Amino acid sequence: MSSSASAAPSGRGAARAGSARAHVAAVPDVVPAAGGSHTHEAEERTRDRVLNAVLEHGPISAAELGDLLGFTPAAVRRHLDHLARSGVIEVKRAARAGAGAGRPARRYVLSSQGQSTLGNDYLDIATVALRRLGEAAGPEAVRQFAVERFADMERRYAPEIEQAGPDITARAQALSEALSRDGFVASAQSLEAKAPLPAALSSVQLCQGHCPIQHLAAQFPVFCDVETEVFARLVGVDVRRLSTLARGGHVCTTHIPTGRPAAVGTPGPAAPVNPDEVSNHLQERP
Repeated sequence: MSSSASAAPSGRGAARAGSARAHVAAVPDVVPAAGGSHTHEAEERTRDRVLNAVLEHGPISAAELGDLLGFTPAAVRRHLDHLARSGVIEVKRAARAGAGAGRPARRYVLSSQGQSTLGNDYLDIATVALRRLGEAAGPEAVRQFAVERFADMERRYAPEIEQAGPDITARAQALSEALSRDGFVASAQSLEAKAPLPAALSSVQLCQGHCPIQHLAAQFPVFCDVETEVFARLVGVDVRRLSTLARGGHVCTTHIPTGRPAAVGTPGPAAPVNPDEVSNHLQERP
């Protein structure tokens, strides 16, 4: 997270926002006022602040951006519309936690084009480092790195999910809410089995609309596998990953069966994996 988004962008965010300026400026916007070269520059600086805030805080709503930057709703939406037309940001829709069947919330994130435009130096470095780690110490070392990365998530989420009790649907919802707070734009939808299918085939589909390591996971699917294992331990049943953003899916979707009680209790350590097993990174059916 950046220090104060109301200040001028600095560091990596400033460099990225600045590098996108030429691309964003190519999209027609409102005509600046007469004698307004300074006005146009001020517009660019303001738009840089909006882009930097989306980069640092996304997924984020227009209302949250306005509060963060001190802009009126009309002003922030004008800049968001311009950035969306330029293709560097996009809207992710997510169900509001605890809400009924209302319209999904609109939240803004950097698009794939925006990631490319602004640069992915940190991902390039991470990719090279993990590739070298695998070459030097083998694939199990890369897997152990992924296990350690997700261990903090599991520790933080476990008490909250345990409070949801043994009902798997409730545990899946608690997991969804925890993921959304961490910026994964998650939702949990119950799918009830209809007769003549047995009720035991009912399930929850857990969806994540945003992944901060999407491009890294595309090259190292073990990150998706380890995350799926963490989900299984947290909800207390075997789960299956149906699709991932890293493999071109619209969202990451995890199938959670609800027809049997959860194995409630403190999650144990990750079980060792047989290297001959096929990854469940992208399955077609539950």
